[in-house]
Amino acid sequence: MTASKTFRTIVLATGLLGGVSGAALAADLTIGVRAGPLSIDPDFTAAGTHAEAMKHIYDSLIKSGNNLELEPGLATSWTAIDDTTWEFKLRPNVKFHDGSDFTAEDVKFSIERIPKVAGPNPTTIYVRRVKGVEIVDPLTIRVKTDGPAPTLPNDFIRLFVVSHIAAKDYSDSAEKASEGFNSGKAAIGTGPYEFVSWTPKEQLVLQSFDGYWGGKEPWDKVIRKELPNDAARVAQLKAGQVDLIARIPASDVPTLETDSKLTIVRQDSVYLFNMAFDFREKSPQVSAKNGSPLPKNPFIDPRVREAFDLAIDRETITEIAMEGMGTVQSQLVTPNIFGYKPDVKPAPSNVEKAKKLLADAGYPDGFKVTFSFTNDRLPGDKDTGTTIAQMLTAIGIQVEANAQPGAVYFPANTRGDYSLTMSGWGTLTGEANYTLSSLVHTNDPTKKLGAFNIRGYSNPEMDKLIEAAGVEMDAGKREQYLKDANALVASDRPNLSIASIVSAWGMKKTINIVPRSDEDTLAMNIRPAK
Repeated sequence: MTASKTFRTIVLATGLLGGVSGAALAADLTIGVRAGPLSIDPDFTAAGTHAEAMKHIYDSLIKSGNNLELEPGLATSWTAIDDTTWEFKLRPNVKFHDGSDFTAEDVKFSIERIPKVAGPNPTTIYVRRVKGVEIVDPLTIRVKTDGPAPTLPNDFIRLFVVSHIAAKDYSDSAEKASEGFNSGKAAIGTGPYEFVSWTPKEQLVLQSFDGYWGGKEPWDKVIRKELPNDAARVAQLKAGQVDLIARIPASDVPTLETDSKLTIVRQDSVYLFNMAFDFREKSPQVSAKNGSPLPKNPFIDPRVREAFDLAIDRETITEIAMEGMGTVQSQLVTPNIFGYKPDVKPAPSNVEKAKKLLADAGYPDGFKVTFSFTNDRLPGDKDTGTTIAQMLTAIGIQVEANAQPGAVYFPANTRGDYSLTMSGWGTLTGEANYTLSSLVHTNDPTKKLGAFNIRGYSNPEMDKLIEAAGVEMDAGKREQYLKDANALVASDRPNLSIASIVSAWGMKKTINIVPRSDEDTLAMNIRPAK
């Protein structure tokens, strides 16, 4: 099924501009991406590839810069006027794609619709601190929070603003929202590109919005083609069927760098691979090697978790499995993130010590476990997971490697089907509390914390640090709480950080890209080469 709306005819008067190079003219841009949106409703899911596509159509209240710094978006300034109130001044003279004016009413509506329309991987994490929204005047809003909320501006980089007029009939449920947005009726934003059509799992077509407040884009039409197969994506670039591709496989980077028709750009990413242990008393995919049940879940014992940590040779993973396109990491966040603790180092591999720890924990012969990981979400995920599985066999663990597409892996993980997992995670807000509060705080719906901790991990000391950071308005004190929490993750090992990704883009010589550390591939960062 293809969702669409009327597409204006674009005519380039090439005959009148015969002396001007093609790169100087407005033109079309075709981008090959690994994955695309799951809906045209920006609030449907928090998945990074979804938000990446939505940024073309909808503006967020606060923008995230190329290195995740906070920048003015639809809000020109933000101020904490007391411990529980943030005031946002809104950008004047902004138009929606249908020509209507952007006002505070649209911001209030956009905040309040999220809990009603969020689907899997919910976007509610971005408004969990919001208690109420007050409109002061058409260009001023005040957001009341459930306590001091120092990171609300960071959360609001994912607060996409929709038209309260266009979306009013499509905001009561995820199903109703999908109907309105996917048809194009409600897909009215203030972003640099207008929605034209979307064929799920195939392509998203956009057209330049002439009335964009940030200035007209150089591309008349942008086509974002979903090419999940790495080889097919590279082949289309080499054949000239796309202008640029994202997430080049590591094995193809050296060859493509020698192609005189192409430019390759690399960037350190905030996405990193991490393993997660199940802490439930009855874990579904752990057993004795003969298949009989174990008396208890071995991952509850910290010695077992340390043994797994010591079994992993991260340098080998980055050099071999990730083919040089990875960086060893010791924490759930990368060094550019607020709250990273520089003196926490990764544990060096030590197989003999790992075996002794297992023996001391009562597993001298190891045990059997299914290790589940994605095989299509991030570059190198399948090879990294497979390599870790092989490393664990060296300490006596019988591992069944279970590589799954993200569409299978994430729902199964949310259901609690897995005992040992690995996937990618990126601290997209630039602040460690986003990650820590989601992954390693006790799952507590009343506090709206631990949303992605579905494996039963609970550490009161961890919770105390995360909660303190979540309400501390003093930046220096908040940073220390986050550093201490990152250090505790490293010592308690509910998760094992493996390595972050070095991402690569390939493009025709006629264009350039300014890369982002969150790996977003945005038409707004792509320009004709000078």
